[in-house]
Amino acid sequence: MKKNAKAPSGKLWRQDRAAFLFLLPWLIGFIFLTFGPMVSSLYLSFTNYDMLLGARWIGLDNFRIMFFEDQRYAASLKVTLIYVLASVPLKLLFALAVAMLLNKGLRGLAFYRTVYYIPTLLGGSVAIAVLWKKMFSGNGVFNQALLTLFGYQGPDWVSNPKYAIYSIVVLSAWQFGSTMIIFLAGLKQIPHEFYEAARVDGAGRIRQFFNLTLPLLTPVLLFNIVIQMITAFQAFTQAFIISGGTGGPIDSTLFYTLYLYMKGFTLFEMGYASAMAWVLLFIIGFFTAIVFVSSKYWVNYGDGGD
Repeated sequence: MKKNAKAPSGKLWRQDRAAFLFLLPWLIGFIFLTFGPMVSSLYLSFTNYDMLLGARWIGLDNFRIMFFEDQRYAASLKVTLIYVLASVPLKLLFALAVAMLLNKGLRGLAFYRTVYYIPTLLGGSVAIAVLWKKMFSGNGVFNQALLTLFGYQGPDWVSNPKYAIYSIVVLSAWQFGSTMIIFLAGLKQIPHEFYEAARVDGAGRIRQFFNLTLPLLTPVLLFNIVIQMITAFQAFTQAFIISGGTGGPIDSTLFYTLYLYMKGFTLFEMGYASAMAWVLLFIIGFFTAIVFVSSKYWVNYGDGGD
């Protein structure tokens, strides 16, 4: 009996050992490239560390300065919240509108999907941010080729503190490709029979959208909201290029991540930058939790047959 009992156990161990061997590269990478740096940055957040001298323990001083003394930190938090609240709904709106158009069975659907997805592939690059800065400058294409047709001379959108943040919001909305693809996949999963039944009941397109399409699409909408919100909180490249790495004009594009970068790699205040990174983690976690808690009131996981 003992032999028979040991044999399956030995077989299971060999299977587990093979699994651990396959997981080992990822596990090593996680420990040394993710978990280790996270623990290190947590320690540094309680120190005064300038990357040139050794870390000196100062307790909660970084957080005290951050919350009560650093006005630029407050400005960066305000700019980032404005960007998140403006860019995420706008991108979702554009993505859903285009997805619904592509869901009509157009000819060359694969071509259109590719065309609309290209900005997402290019949008995070430095070249596109530079191009965007040129387009929305005072004598850029947007003013000279579009607004002048209506007899209006637009301002320098990227250098005016009133409009600079919104030029970046428009750039973010332009990168709706991945969100659109996910919405399109969700729309494809809604059975056509539901729309036929709605038409028989006399429901028009608007009523079909709000009473059928949108409720059945809420799980996909939840996913896109969470992903795009997290991405928006971490936006960096566009603000860095358009503002020239300063967050200007007058801190109007001083994103949280840009200010973190300036503190850590320009001013070499790595302890303060580490504290900012951990606060950002909790901010993202807080807003994500709010979305998930509220989802039970508006996300429909049913089959749509009710």
